[in-house]
Amino acid sequence: MRAMQKNDSDLDLVALSSRIKAWGQELGFERLGIARADTSEAAPGFLRWLEQGRQGEMDYMAKHTALRTQPDKLLPGTLTVISASLPYWPQAANCEQVLADGELGYISRYALGRDYHKTLRQRLQKLATRIENEIADHDTNRSFSYRVFSDSAPVMEVEFARKAGIAWRGKHSLALNRSGSWHFLGEIYTSLPLPPDMPIKDHCGTCLRCLESCPTGAIVAPYEVDARRCISYLTIEFTGIIPLEFRPLIGNRIYGCDDCQTCCPWNRFASIGNPDFAVRHQLDATPLEELFAWNASEFEDKLVGSPIRRIGHERWLRNIAVALGNAPPTPAIKAALSARADDSSQLVREHVGWALQQRHLSE
Repeated sequence: MRAMQKNDSDLDLVALSSRIKAWGQELGFERLGIARADTSEAAPGFLRWLEQGRQGEMDYMAKHTALRTQPDKLLPGTLTVISASLPYWPQAANCEQVLADGELGYISRYALGRDYHKTLRQRLQKLATRIENEIADHDTNRSFSYRVFSDSAPVMEVEFARKAGIAWRGKHSLALNRSGSWHFLGEIYTSLPLPPDMPIKDHCGTCLRCLESCPTGAIVAPYEVDARRCISYLTIEFTGIIPLEFRPLIGNRIYGCDDCQTCCPWNRFASIGNPDFAVRHQLDATPLEELFAWNASEFEDKLVGSPIRRIGHERWLRNIAVALGNAPPTPAIKAALSARADDSSQLVREHVGWALQQRHLSE
């Protein structure tokens, strides 16, 4: 957070807003808009979601409710949210081919390259510094404070993207626009009273493809997701034993799930994302037994700078064990599972045991 006070001539906030958007384009953001720091439209639905327990193990969602719904608790005096999107659609986005090949591991497309947190935060910081310098040169007595966020604090990202006019909330609950949903969101909270942009119209129409495509039925109604059923939650956020009912439905998805995005008609118009998010280590199409053979050191070394690293080696193996249980019954896959049947982790042994039982049943 930064704060400053200057004594100069008044700054034209309308003109500054236009410059901010131009600077955002220069920094590589696809879209940038401005919203009032007001969550009153979205907060009731979020509170209902928590009351229904749909956050699962994500206790931080309830713990930080006040921070999420009251922006000035994160930055006192917040009036405005600058919302920006950065596309990540990779060059090799062979989603359908990988999902159709049960011997390969499917990783959510956002996690194939560099961890997005640093990239977004660095660019947003550059933008905030440029705004700060502009105010220092032209402001009269204007107080300016800000904080930069990139999925790094309790922020209602999709709501602010909607209010800022850079996206609408899709029925899968993700931020969606005419270029699709393959983008990251980031925000600058600021005390500047910048003029807000108008929200854009929802263009999902009567389409229900995302609901119909969800493997586990996690999108329980338009705009409503039960995280406890979501493969992204089960393979990333959830720390325990994956419920038996979901294991066959997970297929070969070992980190996240993109089904509700790959089926979306708007994603036909996606453009190739930032080079920072290009595929690393051939993670877009690697055999499951190869990934399952990584020891803890290999996991750490190969995934340096990757968002996948945060789940840890144990959950990585848990997820791959489930995928191997769903894979074709080849000798190589059975051998890979057998090699970890006595793994030191009870969590891994549980899922390996289930996977070997699936192999036995299919023989």
